[in-house]
Amino acid sequence: MDLQRFTIKGRVIGADDPLLQEALAQVHDTLERPRCLCMPGGVEMYVARHRMFLVKRMPDSGSAHHPGCPSYEPESQQSGLGELLGEAVLETEPGRVELRVDFPWARVVGHSVLRGEAQDVAEVDVPQRRMSLRALMHFLFERAGFNRWSPAMAGKRNQGVLRKYLLEAAEEITVKGVSLAERLYIPEPFSENSKVEAAHRRREKLAVLRPCDGKTPLAIVIGEYKANEATAQGCRVWIRHLPDAPLLVPGRTWERIERVFAPLFEARDADIGHSVRLVIAALICARREYTYEIDSASLMLTSEQWIPIEGVHELPLVDALVAQQRRFVKPLRYDAHSAAPFPNALLLDAGLSPVPLHVLSRFMNPKERAAKEKAIARAGEIAWVWSTDQAMPSLKSISDSR
Repeated sequence: MDLQRFTIKGRVIGADDPLLQEALAQVHDTLERPRCLCMPGGVEMYVARHRMFLVKRMPDSGSAHHPGCPSYEPESQQSGLGELLGEAVLETEPGRVELRVDFPWARVVGHSVLRGEAQDVAEVDVPQRRMSLRALMHFLFERAGFNRWSPAMAGKRNQGVLRKYLLEAAEEITVKGVSLAERLYIPEPFSENSKVEAAHRRREKLAVLRPCDGKTPLAIVIGEYKANEATAQGCRVWIRHLPDAPLLVPGRTWERIERVFAPLFEARDADIGHSVRLVIAALICARREYTYEIDSASLMLTSEQWIPIEGVHELPLVDALVAQQRRFVKPLRYDAHSAAPFPNALLLDAGLSPVPLHVLSRFMNPKERAAKEKAIARAGEIAWVWSTDQAMPSLKSISDSR
């Protein structure tokens, strides 16, 4: 059920109805709320404005929607997001989120840590959970809906779509008092005919990196990693759709990145018969005019459709779900120690409850395997399990029950 229906001022209206905007304008900034009719009695929504009026789900109401509804969201404990809510992820108002992260928005020029004699400690603060760059990337992809799939999305995910929805999601997110959209750069789809204009817009966007008041501001670039090449000064990192502006990085730093994320780089060469993308989120600064240097980076695998995955063992399942035109959500790890406790996917079109899909790989270490087996046991009979050394079992049939 890709098409939602709402009740607005006592009238039933579909999400594709040309009169929807007029109806939403009547209740925007009022106490009256639309109700999504995916479940009996409806589920309360709210109206936001982003160039046009949008109907969005209320905080913590995602699991109240039918699994086939576009507004459905699994319970937060089904992914690594559950560990971050309330501390690193704060919903300040419907549709607006503040993220507390473990990386800065600026470096202080010439700053060093002062050392001196030990002093008496007057108090001890309780450490607060902070979100890593990887977790922010996961949050942004989930907020933009790229961990979700329905048959209507087939053939419609490309660089332009990725850029559009990630930037729209970033406009609702604040990091350290700054709108994430102000510090997020995603390459435009490359075109030979418009490359000069695109480069001009990029330089305007990344002018935020200019030093100010003794500080070097930082920004985030998210894109598909293409290649790297060694230079006398270090390394150039190339991003797809960004052929004229490499990201620079010291050689030793890049060696460490390749070592930490070795399984992800190796996935591009794996003999799996499925296309895989390697996405990089790079925190960058400008050491000199119009040069962009990586301060820190995180990487993530995705399927060809930009669906984030934990490893190549998940690709056959994700591609099978897409090929069979199923609706599903891919739970993301965020900053959890392991993704094993979470379903590898949640099937949304097999009834009133999502079906957890679990993948068991022979390459799991003993701790991961034990965590996965516990998760399967908790799910009970509803769980679907595939051991990758065997043929993939059939999925539960599509159901229209609502």
